[in-house]
Amino acid sequence: MTSTATLTRYAMDVRFVAMGSMLAFTSLPAIVFAQSSCPGIHVNIPNIENSAGTVACALFESPEGFPAEFLTSATHIMMMKIRDTKARCSFLDIPPGTYALAVIHDENMDGKLNTNFLGVPTEGFGFSSGAEAGMSAPSFEAASFSYDGENLDLTIRLNY
Repeated sequence: MTSTATLTRYAMDVRFVAMGSMLAFTSLPAIVFAQSSCPGIHVNIPNIENSAGTVACALFESPEGFPAEFLTSATHIMMMKIRDTKARCSFLDIPPGTYALAVIHDENMDGKLNTNFLGVPTEGFGFSSGAEAGMSAPSFEAASFSYDGENLDLTIRLNY
């Protein structure tokens, strides 16, 4: 009789272990693949000409220095390595407000948008809100967008 009681107890222990393991594994994908809940401005740059150099994303909160003086005037700057001709910049913990973004493909990593002798850019560049450069860079107002403090996904395509 003792061996039957031991076998019954062993079978119950195995069931509890199996059930606990099953519960742990079913919740594993939720733990492993959980996204960050930190709100921010997330910028996708999908059409980079090559993977040389870096991408600089500059977030401005005023027209001052937009877009040329991003090293001194931008509120936030991110330099990202290019992976498979794509990059993504994320600005987290940004207060609600009106902003504009300037993005450059800094192929030679000198911290600026290089131009030829006529002043025409020789590296890729792009702006938020679909703002385009004509004879000069677009204004802050043309590139501006409202941010409410939640998650905002933007795509900026570069011009070469």
